[in-house]
Amino acid sequence: MSRVRVHNFSISLDGFGTGHDLSLEAPFGHAGHRLHEWMFATRFWDPAGTAGADNSFAERHGPGIGAEIMGAGKFGPPGWQDDPEWRGWWGSNPPFHTPTYVLTHRPRPPLELEGGTTFHFLDVAPADALAVAREAAGGQDVRIGGGPTMLRDFLAAGLVDHLHVVQVPILLGRGVRLWDGLEGLQEQYDVEAVSTPSGVTHLTFSR
Repeated sequence: MSRVRVHNFSISLDGFGTGHDLSLEAPFGHAGHRLHEWMFATRFWDPAGTAGADNSFAERHGPGIGAEIMGAGKFGPPGWQDDPEWRGWWGSNPPFHTPTYVLTHRPRPPLELEGGTTFHFLDVAPADALAVAREAAGGQDVRIGGGPTMLRDFLAAGLVDHLHVVQVPILLGRGVRLWDGLEGLQEQYDVEAVSTPSGVTHLTFSR
């Protein structure tokens, strides 16, 4: 059976996966882009970027993925469901290039864009969404793309086989935390930690 993977999910030292007060102008709220600066500096993101350990971790995001599942908060800012013209943050050619399933309490018809990405909007439980995505993935792995609330639900349901979390050395103080309610999660996985010169720590949870 295909695996369920999470890659490059960044959190602060105090466990927040996104900041407070998200909006169209501030997709990560008061956190800005601070959670992801480590990735922006890599060759994975920018051809002129670095090719060290951070890049090696970041590059694992894509290979072998046949479908993605994301939460409503990753697809758009609060209230995007009220805008029938909203097509996501990524323009006409999103970076997913697979069937992509958006979990929302207000589904809409599928949205087919360039590059092989079709967004499907589902109002179902995590296990049911995973069953649909696995079928679409055709034997390849399914990536869980966040945000933190949706990812926490998949972890709580025991559905994630590989979890890559990047702990960034900042304190946000408010926002949405990843780990709440997941006490003892580490007992289900082999856990490895790798610190890099950028100051981040890559935590890998492998079932």
